[in-house]
Amino acid sequence: QVQLQESGPDLVKPSQMLSLTCTVSCQSSGRRFSSNAMGWFRQAPGKDREFVAAISGIGTSQYYTASVKGRFTISRDNFKNMVYLQMNSLKPEDTAVYYCAARPAEHYGLGYEFEYDLWGQGTQVTVSS
Repeated sequence: QVQLQESGPDLVKPSQMLSLTCTVSCQSSGRRFSSNAMGWFRQAPGKDREFVAAISGIGTSQYYTASVKGRFTISRDNFKNMVYLQMNSLKPEDTAVYYCAARPAEHYGLGYEFEYDLWGQGTQVTVSS
């Protein structure tokens, strides 16, 4: 069974930074964490869920949506089975529920939801003064 769990602060002010963590449990699943690309998605109130960032299985390649490029950084620690999303210069429009997801392939794909087969429950991030 594979489980994903997001965690992190939920309220920050505009221009501040925040880091999210996704812990992946692969116990008894036969699925190796480093063989899975990982992604972060978000869903703002009243909007569809959208792609934010992704990282390859071994962590050498990253991909970002245009609205966060240069502000957000995705990284992973394959020894700890963790994925991180460092978010700088936050804006009110970054307010959303953030989800981490696992893709059963080393490459991060094109950022489509259907490319990912395992999802966390999501964690709220609110950017407000």
